[in-house]
Amino acid sequence: MPHSKNRSDAEVAVPNTPPGEAEPDPKSRRSFIRAGSLGVTSVALAATGVASVNESVASESSPAATRPRSAPLAVTPACSGHETPAATEGPLFKPESPERTNFITPAITGVYLRLRGVVYDTACKPLPDCLIEFWQCDQNGDYDTAGFSLRGHQRTTARGTYELETIIPRDYWGRWGKRAPHIHTQVQAPGGPILVTQLYFPDDTKAYGRDFAALNARDRLLNRACTITLESLGTGRYAGTFDFVISTTA
Repeated sequence: MPHSKNRSDAEVAVPNTPPGEAEPDPKSRRSFIRAGSLGVTSVALAATGVASVNESVASESSPAATRPRSAPLAVTPACSGHETPAATEGPLFKPESPERTNFITPAITGVYLRLRGVVYDTACKPLPDCLIEFWQCDQNGDYDTAGFSLRGHQRTTARGTYELETIIPRDYWGRWGKRAPHIHTQVQAPGGPILVTQLYFPDDTKAYGRDFAALNARDRLLNRACTITLESLGTGRYAGTFDFVISTTA
C-alpha cells in the first residue's frame, strides 16, 4: 500500500494496532452469497422525536395537583421501507476478504471514520446475520489490488447493527472519470439477493484539503440518497451513520 507523503491539517494519524482479525471461511461465504439483481429506488431516513406532557394545575376551588410527566419515548431509527439504491460494483472488488470490523493498519494514515448503522428489511425490521462487504481506496486514492488493505466483510448483530472503523477515502480518476470519495458496499440477508451500492460524503466534509462539494457535483455516478451522515469527533475525526434497507427475497 502506498504511504501518504504530504498530509494536510485535516488529517490525523489513526491507531496503529488493529484488533484481531478472524480468518475468512470461504465455504460459508460462497454458500451465503448468490447472484441477484436489484431495482434502483430511493431511500429516505427521518429522525423520531421525544414526546412530553406539560403539567396541568387544578382549579382554585380544588386542591393543588399536577399530572406527572410521561416517560420519554425511546428514540429509534426511522425506516421508509424503500430499498437503498443500487450502484455499479466497479472493477476492483475482490472475493474472499477477511472478516473484520477495523481497517486501520500502520499504512493507513488518513482521516479517521467510525461508520455505524442498521440493516432493515422493507417492513422496517432489523435484520440479524446479514453479510456486509466493504472496500475502498486509501488516503492517496489507491486501491490495494495485491492484498486486502481497506477490504473486509462482517455480519450484522442480533439487533441488525454493524460498525466499521476505517478512513475517509480520497477522490481519484477512474474509468468513469473523476470519482468523488466513496465506499463500496455489498449487503445481503441470508438467502436474499445482494445489494451492491456506494456510500458518499456530505459536501462540507473536511479531508485532505479537497473540495467535496465540487467533487460530488462532477461525479456522474453519485446518488445523494446514499450520503453518509457525518458528525465531527474533533481534530479531523468523524463518526458516520448510514442505515440500509434491503430486500430479503429475489
